[in-house]
Amino acid sequence: MRICVVGVGYVGLVTSACLAEAGSDVICVDSDSQKIAGLKDGIIPIYEPSLTEMVSRNRKLGRLHFTTDLKNGLDDCLVVFLAVGTPSAPDGSSDTSAILSVANDIGKNITDYRIIVTKSTVPVGTHKLVADIIKGKTDTPFDYVSNPEFLKEGAAIEDFMSPDRIIIGATNPAVREIMRQLYSPFMRQRSRILFMDPASAEMTKYAANTMLATRISFMNEISALCEKLGADVELVRQGLGSDSRIGSAFLFPGVGFGGSCFPKDIRALIHTGSEHGVEMTMAKSVQQVNTDQQERFAARVTDYFTGRHDQTKLAVWGLAFKAKTDDVRESPAIYCIRKFLDRGMKISAYDPEAGAAAMAVLDGKIEICQNGYDALDGADALIILTDWQEFRNPDFDAVASKLTKPIIFDGRNLYDPAVVKKARIEYHSVGRACV
Repeated sequence: MRICVVGVGYVGLVTSACLAEAGSDVICVDSDSQKIAGLKDGIIPIYEPSLTEMVSRNRKLGRLHFTTDLKNGLDDCLVVFLAVGTPSAPDGSSDTSAILSVANDIGKNITDYRIIVTKSTVPVGTHKLVADIIKGKTDTPFDYVSNPEFLKEGAAIEDFMSPDRIIIGATNPAVREIMRQLYSPFMRQRSRILFMDPASAEMTKYAANTMLATRISFMNEISALCEKLGADVELVRQGLGSDSRIGSAFLFPGVGFGGSCFPKDIRALIHTGSEHGVEMTMAKSVQQVNTDQQERFAARVTDYFTGRHDQTKLAVWGLAFKAKTDDVRESPAIYCIRKFLDRGMKISAYDPEAGAAAMAVLDGKIEICQNGYDALDGADALIILTDWQEFRNPDFDAVASKLTKPIIFDGRNLYDPAVVKKARIEYHSVGRACV
């Protein structure tokens, strides 16, 4: 099958590579000529495990192509995926200007029947807006499908190739069958396709992300109470996760969630509710708890060094909002570092992938080191802010010897307190007693 994907950001590029891997002929369209030129030269603009190799392999096999010409992309492609960005607007709503602009351009350029598939996260009702725009520009028949993505950064390839479920919001039975055929290579073990109307598909995306964020915020709120009462949140988490009705996913306490999805999708859901007279009380609480958790952790560090902030240097491990990505959008690490900088503290930091991105958003106000141990030189404490695998089993003796005072503030609960204590390091974590 020949497929066009409009937008080669995170979702679009992963979608394109995986569909090509399954044998489809995919042409990727983006208005950013520099990005397209880079992709043609093998330069991947994002870090995602296995993505570079998959893009390279399918380009060599002639199944993956890049262009800035939308009309060229639309030619002979039955299915057209829309995967452009929908960032937060100042009022918290989802900015759909890019997707509506693409719909306008599609309406001007299609000459044969097409299936328009929106993969971008869009407010409920966008399906009607997109369809109306295209209808206003052409008499050429088309069908519309809402097909939201459920990709975790750092595991996006795996999520696409072996999905928990695929949501197809379409009303035409023939189109549903075409979409089933398109996704059949990823359904080898069992069928996980759920068909519904486009509005329900759009809502499912927001509901899913808000539910996952709710679990994180719930555990973070419990962690704050554990600290007050002397309970161990890690034991509480195990007790909760062992309940088959609850499960263990997204119950890890920490410094908070971030990234390109959860924060903006919660804001958009709250805004949509407000527009329609429905108070999204739980979503607002999830949002507030997340902010409070980041603030609480940052304050623990700054309070510890009260009176000597401008003489304090902190070593930070982790800048991305989560492991296995270079994405620093709304990263709790960036939030905390800004708080440290505001107090006059100096920062030396290390992240396996996100150093350059962090330097850009922090205006070059931190020192980026080539490895975690270099960041420790002359620092007064080690701050863990991202749960990269390489941080999980450090040489604690080396950590203690390099710091001016052996102390760790762990925002991801990576370590066993007893092990850290044995290394004679003062250890502050989330929802557990200080040792």
